[in-house]
Amino acid sequence: MTLGNLFCGCMASLHALQGELAIASVYVLVALILDFFDGFTARLLKVSSPIGKDLDSLADMVTFGVLPGFFMYYLIQQSLVACPSCPANLALVAFSITLSSCIRLARFNNDARQSDQFIGVPTPANTMLICSLGYLYETNANGVAFLMQPWVLLVITVLASGLLIAELPLIALKFKRFGWKGNEYRYALLGISLILLVVWQVSALPMVIVVYILLSIVNNIFSKKAV
Repeated sequence: MTLGNLFCGCMASLHALQGELAIASVYVLVALILDFFDGFTARLLKVSSPIGKDLDSLADMVTFGVLPGFFMYYLIQQSLVACPSCPANLALVAFSITLSSCIRLARFNNDARQSDQFIGVPTPANTMLICSLGYLYETNANGVAFLMQPWVLLVITVLASGLLIAELPLIALKFKRFGWKGNEYRYALLGISLILLVVWQVSALPMVIVVYILLSIVNNIFSKKAV
């Protein structure tokens, strides 16, 4: 499953470089599913190893680190067509996402606090957000003209890079048990996300990330009050 994630990341990168963002997004979706189930299966079977841990991070670095950088680079490049006065190399800012993803993954492997929560936005969630923008651009969705302005993409890039490495505790979808108690916010996140995706489909992905961050903040506030 981990190597399948890596393969999908390679294929998505190949299509992204060719400007085929919709096809690349399909590979990203498959990679996200494989990434979720490789960890889920390992916990179900109660197996783990240092090699598996490193292999997972290396695969994630390609799919959820390098790839979103390529996506954003392509989007900024396309937006610069309507801005001849903008610096030609401005699109290179996109790779701050890749650099921040690398830091995020290295921290995850060495941070004991992240066994039952995340510190900073997880790289798969960030990639889902960036790739959804690419999909919306290629499918010419409503509102895409606003998104395809250089300053909007640069703001998204800076925010995405910052949230990856921010000291912000976030909900982790790691179910140690499946009862409601202790998983209230996880189930709330899954339920709200499902509703948004059914109603707005791919266009809902940016909203899902916002809901994820807001629910995590609410969870943090009430957790501190309980203590």
